[in-house]
Amino acid sequence: MTSAEQRLSLTVNGTEQEFRVDPGETLLEVLRERMALHGARESCGQGVCGTCTVLVDGRATATCVRLAVLSDGATVETVEGLEDGALHPLQEAFVEHFAFQCGFCTPGMIMTAKELLDRNPQPGRDEIREQLAGNICRCGAYAEIVDAVEAAAERLRQG
Repeated sequence: MTSAEQRLSLTVNGTEQEFRVDPGETLLEVLRERMALHGARESCGQGVCGTCTVLVDGRATATCVRLAVLSDGATVETVEGLEDGALHPLQEAFVEHFAFQCGFCTPGMIMTAKELLDRNPQPGRDEIREQLAGNICRCGAYAEIVDAVEAAAERLRQG
């Protein structure tokens, strides 16, 4: 470890991980380059488009602007961690409701929606729209995305 590098300890998708990172390295770089978790996408690099969103300690977080060292000790959940032998209800609903075209924004949308559904299992359409306001879909599938989140919420409530 060089004098500039810092230790980083994370629990990612249920697995404890340790790294040595440069002080300027982002959480997105750690996830994509060191862990080969490519669901979080790099797009704007300014934290405004939502494609790099994962959950950090249960909160939707733009990883492209979050320094990795600020996540030391955190629990990180990525879209790859949702699947447990079968698609998560949010993933299923996105497929069933055609809530994507190119799919570039989908992982960030799903993780942002998951934060909402973890907090409120019965959100209204306006609340869903508000939660997803920081996620940009370049293809314009917004109505289908809201439908998918609403359907996933219903499915999760029914167990």
